[in-house]
Amino acid sequence: MNLLAIETATDLVGAALWRDGTVAERSHLGGRAHGELLAPLIEEVCALSGCTLDDVDALAVDIGPGLFTGLRVGVATAKALGQALGVGVIGVTSLDILAAGALDAAGPERAARVVTVVDARRREVFAAAYDFAAGAVEGDGDDRPVDPADVRDDRSEALAPGELVAWLDELSAAGPVLVVGDGAVRYLDLMVPRAGVDAGLAGELTSPSPATLARLALRRLAAGAVPTPAVDLAPDYRRHADARINWEERAPQRTTPPTDRP
Repeated sequence: MNLLAIETATDLVGAALWRDGTVAERSHLGGRAHGELLAPLIEEVCALSGCTLDDVDALAVDIGPGLFTGLRVGVATAKALGQALGVGVIGVTSLDILAAGALDAAGPERAARVVTVVDARRREVFAAAYDFAAGAVEGDGDDRPVDPADVRDDRSEALAPGELVAWLDELSAAGPVLVVGDGAVRYLDLMVPRAGVDAGLAGELTSPSPATLARLALRRLAAGAVPTPAVDLAPDYRRHADARINWEERAPQRTTPPTDRP
């Protein structure tokens, strides 16, 4: 199977193409040039893999949460490619991709319990907790990979830094917690002093990896996941765009004019 993975949820923009058991990956971090960089990165991974877009059998994309504009670029590209190629799209959350990356990088012992934190700007974060130890299943002498979605405790709303720290204190009371993501980096000074919070990999795992997205999507397809029709694919913004928030904050407050009473 040839699977193309598209990643644009954070400051990192990238693509990965899985073909014949190998993955080609290219990404760029910083600059907020998702719209300008994504198409050339896709062309590059196709060239490295020795195939064209017509050879792609499946698509995967990070649906968020994350940067509003970045998500629009990635999801719109996946929708357009899916419709052009006649294939569905596996949508994966940025929090799940970070959790899978933490498990790959740190191993099952250190990453037994993971919290992924994506910077939501406006002094807020998106976060989710994963208990991989609780979801591990023995099989044929090896532990089968645990899908992050199966062991996720998600926070559907953005959190203030204080709310995140309070949640981490609650979680780490039951044992060490590995924290990753650019949101963890931004508020590292609040996390490092806390007992039971391991932020040692936060600087290395700041953004979801396109290659990790590709591997996670392939595992879900193998487990029977049904791709979303391209036309129905939707990003997970979790709040309004900053432009709308700014407008609402600056707009004059409406007041009901007084009425004359007899």
